[in-house]
Amino acid sequence: MTSPDSQRTLRVLHLEDSELDHALTLAQLKRGGLDVKMQRIDSEPEFLRALEQDWDAIISDYNLPGFSGLVALDLLKASGRDIPFLLLSGEIGEDAAVEAMRNGSADYLPKNNMARLVPALLHAVDANETRRAHLRADRELGESKQRLRELAQHLQTSIEAERAAIAREIHDDVGGSLSALNFDLAWIARHSDSPAVRQRVASALETLTLAIEASQRVMHNLRPAILEQGLVAALQWMSARFERRTGLACRFSSDRETLDLPPGVPLVAYRTAQEALTNVTKHALATRVSIELTVAAGTLTLEVSDNGRGLDRDDLAKERSFGIRGLHERASTVGGWVDLSSGAGGTTLILSVPLQAAEVAAGMAPSHEQELASAQVNPSNWGDL
Repeated sequence: MTSPDSQRTLRVLHLEDSELDHALTLAQLKRGGLDVKMQRIDSEPEFLRALEQDWDAIISDYNLPGFSGLVALDLLKASGRDIPFLLLSGEIGEDAAVEAMRNGSADYLPKNNMARLVPALLHAVDANETRRAHLRADRELGESKQRLRELAQHLQTSIEAERAAIAREIHDDVGGSLSALNFDLAWIARHSDSPAVRQRVASALETLTLAIEASQRVMHNLRPAILEQGLVAALQWMSARFERRTGLACRFSSDRETLDLPPGVPLVAYRTAQEALTNVTKHALATRVSIELTVAAGTLTLEVSDNGRGLDRDDLAKERSFGIRGLHERASTVGGWVDLSSGAGGTTLILSVPLQAAEVAAGMAPSHEQELASAQVNPSNWGDL
């Protein structure tokens, strides 16, 4: 029966100055059932030229005229080539063998006992192939993760751009139509002598006012115009609105009155606080919330904490817990990250954004801000007519 190894063809570079030793080594490999294509060289220039080719393994003598196996091993490492290297010599001492193994030699074998040559060569080649396969798998996994991150970031950018575009259309089209309708109803009220008509107009104006308020609320949720006043002002407004709407005490504090932040950071921080307050409303059963915004050592930190029931591992491990995952992806778009801690005393969410990294991220992806800037919605007073 033919063994699997007998079907293998290995390209081996042999660094050896003795033709006889070369022939003995080749015979030993063939006796072991290997199909070997073997080239002998015996000088440093030949070795450097040979490294430009593909080899399954290198077998090297220790001492050669004007050259050595350890020097060849160093040259191999310097070249960056991933080729198994085996020392086969009768003159190497134990200390030199240990040094060679420490420097990356796959094995050391004495010439006077080459019975282990074939197993050692096969082991070195197989181990190298396995290592390469692992490296390829790790690289492909890393590339896949990077593509997923880029896709998630693109989706976040697209969502914000689409929100801004919809808000602009509501402002321009719906807002304009409601304003015109408001004027028309007011004109009818002024020019009508019928009490019934005036009553219906008043009722219609009330309904129109509710529609205008709803449109403004939708616009704000899609693209908060308050961000044009700065992140500090936006978070102050958010905390006050949250307190009025829910009845929960919400305290906001900041060590700065104004902040000059890289593009993208204010919106990421705003959406993070918005998501955190939404989670407090839905799940926390809290009575008190605090929002703290600070800048120290070049890092923006947003901390949202509550005194609610906290989160357990099951809450965080839910398969469809996309809110927290979305915060992580959103933070990564500006080079930041999110930390979440929870216990019996409540939950704390911290967004950290190194501002220098955020500037780099903004420079690498200018289309993010360009898309959002092209869909800006300016504050309008049409709802107050």
